Amino acid sequence: MTEHLTVETFKNKVFNYETNKEWKFEGELPALIDFYANWCGPCKMVAPILEELAEEYNGKLNIYKVNTEEEQELASIFGIQSIPSLLFIPKEGKPQMAMGALPKATFKQAFKDVLNVE
Repeated sequence: MTEHLTVETFKNKVFNYETNKEWKFEGELPALIDFYANWCGPCKMVAPILEELAEEYNGKLNIYKVNTEEEQELASIFGIQSIPSLLFIPKEGKPQMAMGALPKATFKQAFKDVLNVE
């Protein structure tokens, strides 16, 4: 199941940008963060795909959601200009951002290539 993040849970589970200037991933598993809004059509298309992937990859990666309307601070930190914006976070290395509604196969390929998860 996907989990919604607030500023506080984000700092605990992903990145505490108040204490770290350089990227330091706080998570135990690789992660995907979906920056979305409830009014966004493409976001609504991606949501059920992410729920399916959360079940398929349970225990291998975490899938988080950030509502850009409610969590404007997080959206501004990552410079979110368009939604959906998807942040792929590997266990080691820098995160990578993708824009737009991606098909399920593309997510799976990115999990393999970017997150080293199959």
